[in-house]
Amino acid sequence: MTAPIPTRVHYHKTPRELELTYPGGESHRLAVEYLRVYSPSAEVRGHGHDTATLQVGKQYVGLANITQAGRYALKLHFDDGHDSGLFSWDYLWWLIENREANWADYLKRLEEAGASREPLSIEIKQL
Repeated sequence: MTAPIPTRVHYHKTPRELELTYPGGESHRLAVEYLRVYSPSAEVRGHGHDTATLQVGKQYVGLANITQAGRYALKLHFDDGHDSGLFSWDYLWWLIENREANWADYLKRLEEAGASREPLSIEIKQL
């Protein structure tokens, strides 16, 4: 797959969304929670679908930083400390194209596990 390369990447802090703008002006916003629970890292995905770790309590996760990895990916630094895994242009495009199905699958897996998007404890952030 050869995905388009964004011409602009912008983090909208209040709604916690990453906006990717592509040539021609087409733009897509992805919720940071969605990006976090679908992180391409081995910590999240495991080494196959049945070894993936279900991410719970990530409803309010945000981004602390975004860095570019060469010409092929972004490294997202989440404010819950997770920062492994590179979001390639192809993977980001796949997340855009499959957003509805992926999100429905995630919610189904949460329900089956009796888990929640809500954090398990009170989060304290230092400013």
